[in-house]
Amino acid sequence: MDNPAVAALLREMAELLQAQGEENAFRIAAYRHAADTVTRLERPVGEILEREGVAGLDALPTIGAGIAAAIAEMVQTGHWTKLERLRGGAAPEALLRSVPGVGPRLALQLQEELGIDTLEGLEVAAHDGRLEALDGVGARRAASIRAALTERLDRERAARRRRPAAPADHAPPVELLLEVDRDYRARAAAGTLPTIAPRRFNPDGVAWLPVLHTKRGAWSVTALFSNTARAHELGRVHDWVVLYAEDGAHHERQYTVVTAQRGPLAGRRVVRGREDECRAMPA
Repeated sequence: MDNPAVAALLREMAELLQAQGEENAFRIAAYRHAADTVTRLERPVGEILEREGVAGLDALPTIGAGIAAAIAEMVQTGHWTKLERLRGGAAPEALLRSVPGVGPRLALQLQEELGIDTLEGLEVAAHDGRLEALDGVGARRAASIRAALTERLDRERAARRRRPAAPADHAPPVELLLEVDRDYRARAAAGTLPTIAPRRFNPDGVAWLPVLHTKRGAWSVTALFSNTARAHELGRVHDWVVLYAEDGAHHERQYTVVTAQRGPLAGRRVVRGREDECRAMPA
């Protein structure tokens, strides 16, 4: 992916955020400034990434660590997950098909027969024999996919290691996440949020999935109902809310808020993985 293509995606992100009601004008401006920087570069961003890593991109004016990681993802994979999410096009099959040797049929097999929807999950299956055992794969094809996947993931992991990570304890308060969850569900029910047309589980292409972009303290949060196979299977699409919380450096953390079905929190909204903090809050 060359500089004009990267700049175009950064500008599209800014335009989508604005069209979808993003409350943080600085976040929109950050993507536009980054696009201008990439446009003016005399060197390809791919060359900078190859020679200097994500740190080299981070050192460019107006880029920053989070956008540098986004550019690295574009260059290394040819797509940008965050943008595809806001387009309504984030789909595991597209991610799986980005691996050489994985076509549409195999991507569907991986999801339906093995429950795989991430590259990391595919990596495990490629090494434990499940990939090879799938109908139509066999040892030779599995080895080819395994080699291509290992090369790609090793490259991405090396790039992440060179990127300054957010502190492990740097996370939005549970109270903030639950507040955004309440706001999102109320506004979705009232029909006051913009909607996108997800490609998954939406054969008629209807724009039904509400999206909320909101600024809460130091965090920019995007909220969406969970449009996953598991949520549809259990009838919980409109109960499970996925939150993407991004700090000022564009480090993003993902959380899912659900209604607890059992135990002392039954009936209450909880943030998965942070149940102890939810339990400490007043009912």
